[in-house]
Amino acid sequence: MVKRDDTIGKKPGKILRPGVMQKFIAVSLLVNIAVLLPVCAGLVTNAEWTQAVFGGVTPARGILLAVYLSILMGSVLLIVFRGPRAVAALLLVQVIYKLTTPFTVGTWQNPVVISNLGIAAFHIVTLFLIWRVLGNPLVDLEQGRDSGKNAQ
Repeated sequence: MVKRDDTIGKKPGKILRPGVMQKFIAVSLLVNIAVLLPVCAGLVTNAEWTQAVFGGVTPARGILLAVYLSILMGSVLLIVFRGPRAVAALLLVQVIYKLTTPFTVGTWQNPVVISNLGIAAFHIVTLFLIWRVLGNPLVDLEQGRDSGKNAQ
């Protein structure tokens, strides 16, 4: 079981309560679902607003839809099977791609870029909380430890 600690800033692996991490995980995944359901539906149906935001139907837009559907399905699965390490992997990939969009799109004014940055900020907080409860998930996996298996 993860040890609870009422102090902050001691060392990785401790936080006020592991329940805080679980709440942030749930909200991050629900944000993904709430954003991606209408976006994916709009892209599939070629809704007028998607043409204005994402442009016309192209192979690149189809690839983007595949990426969005993957994140959506992963988020739905992780709501059910809340493995903090798997959530961390999904959110880390999302944060990286979301933080690079202003540079790949070439503007900070696009509504997708703006929403990506806001969502990335929230996911960064969730990732920080996962790190505080589990320690560094990448190091733990590499060394074969499962320091957070009871944090779920």
